[in-house]
Amino acid sequence: MEQIPILKLGKFLLVTIQVDMHDQLALRLQDELTNRIVKENAKGVLIDISALEIVDSFIGRTLANIAAMARILDAETVVVGMQPAVAITMVELGLSLPGVRTALNVERGMEILSSLVQVDSDAPPPA
Repeated sequence: MEQIPILKLGKFLLVTIQVDMHDQLALRLQDELTNRIVKENAKGVLIDISALEIVDSFIGRTLANIAAMARILDAETVVVGMQPAVAITMVELGLSLPGVRTALNVERGMEILSSLVQVDSDAPPPA
């Protein structure tokens, strides 16, 4: 059974997808990732898709769902490493990733997450 590792890096979770995604694996990742966000009290999720050569409409929607679920669980999401062919295909399919921030590489994605979490921690607590 294929499994995608989820690594904890401080306040963040790092997911590096190194296998071809299929529907069941995407759903399993969604479940495991949301559980880890809660368990680790993660404030950010970085998903590296640089090894993916194909992202179909289901995988694209699943990435958007992961970001939406993470946001509800008080964590930001950044997707990094999207190949140009994947971006072109997603646009041609009419797929958008609402609520998903993107970056070219892991380093830039971590900078984005750090700035988002820093901004959130500067906010006053809710009344």
